[in-house]
Amino acid sequence: MPPAPELPGHPDYRFTLANERTLLAWLRTGLALVAGGVGVAQFAPDLGVRWGSAAVAVALVLTGVGTSLGGYRRWRRNEQAIGQDEPLPASRLAPTVVAAVGAVLVVVAVLVGVQVLSR
Repeated sequence: MPPAPELPGHPDYRFTLANERTLLAWLRTGLALVAGGVGVAQFAPDLGVRWGSAAVAVALVLTGVGTSLGGYRRWRRNEQAIGQDEPLPASRLAPTVVAAVGAVLVVVAVLVGVQVLSR
């Protein structure tokens, strides 16, 4: 593949396109989390306690919205850095999303355990 032509003072377009693909991946992840929250609200039982499925659904939807907004913020910051030929800024988005999803999974595991043990 021949090298991409570079205009004076303009970054390589491949970096901008890669950054855009990363944004789309964060948006897909956020959408999947929101869809999971809607699915839990619609189809899951009470999960051991009356408020269980509602709490999990809200947590998933909020995590999905936060993931999408965080992905957009990360994309903007990276675009600025690429345009100014600076190093990309550090991001806490991935560890934050992992922690949020992990917390939801722990809550789901506890609620399922309560439901199984109460039978």
